[in-house]
Amino acid sequence: MKKFFLSIVALLLSTTTTLAVSNNTVEIIFNGTTATVNIAENISSYVTLQSGTSSHVKLIQDANFAGVDATSNNTDGEIIYVLSGTSTDGSFYMEGSYKATVNLNGLTLTNPNGPAMMLMDGKRIEVSIKSATTNTLTDGANEDYNGCFHCKGHTKFKGKGTLNVKSNSRHAIYSKEYIEIKNCTINVTGAVKDGIHCKEYFMMESGTVSISGTGDDGIQVEQSSDPVTNQTTEHEDENTGNFYLDGGTLSIQNVTGKAVKADGAIYYNGGTKNFDTSNTEISADIQGVRTPIAQSSVYDLLGRRLTDASKTKGIVIVKSNGKVVKVVRR
Repeated sequence: MKKFFLSIVALLLSTTTTLAVSNNTVEIIFNGTTATVNIAENISSYVTLQSGTSSHVKLIQDANFAGVDATSNNTDGEIIYVLSGTSTDGSFYMEGSYKATVNLNGLTLTNPNGPAMMLMDGKRIEVSIKSATTNTLTDGANEDYNGCFHCKGHTKFKGKGTLNVKSNSRHAIYSKEYIEIKNCTINVTGAVKDGIHCKEYFMMESGTVSISGTGDDGIQVEQSSDPVTNQTTEHEDENTGNFYLDGGTLSIQNVTGKAVKADGAIYYNGGTKNFDTSNTEISADIQGVRTPIAQSSVYDLLGRRLTDASKTKGIVIVKSNGKVVKVVRR
């Protein structure tokens, strides 16, 4: 009887059970050179795992995917990728054409030969750094990609956890479109090139960002290809190359290039600046850093204030309520 009981216990201990994941969710758990990937049944026809049990996870989202039934925590009906665990030889690659959320839930990921995370999705990607978790991404020396964290779309970092990023190749964090940061803590501990590099615009609303040990700029913001735009309400479809610090604490130290470089303008609307604000560079027609002003004023491209702007044709610079935009008057 005792031997029978022990045999049952041994059988139970040797059997692993895959728990069901929530609807719209893909769960990825890294463990050394392997990874367990669980795909919710309701989206299993939309997501293909091409990497098997490898720690270099590759997931392809069906190009025909157009959203799934939304839940209370997933109002857009998008797919949520939840990443956790540890690998010193792993990576996460996701390809898609619809909004997605990536939850970092205690992830330590090093890819010796490429990016730790590559999100080849040109839509809005929300990176949720889960509360009370520490997440670390490190890449290898390979210049075939732009960042240790590389995103094709526009990237929104949020949450109340911590993300540490170090790049041994190019930029630490790269987004082909805009970057917004809210609440979370991001530490760039080193980069061969820029700490953070993005296009369209950069906005920090709150949280803590620390950048050190870069071979080029702390933060660089580029305008992407046409169409270039002026500032827009809520920055919808904006492509100005502007830098906005609206809140939080931004620390930039020990960088080889500029602390902040922007193709547009640099706005300090709030927050704490722990860096040399004179070590900045912009390529706007009127050089300088923008601070909030009470009333609107109009200047020509040489920086001269216009007393009767209504009679001026061509491109002028308008300053109003802390915003600086280029306007074409015809």
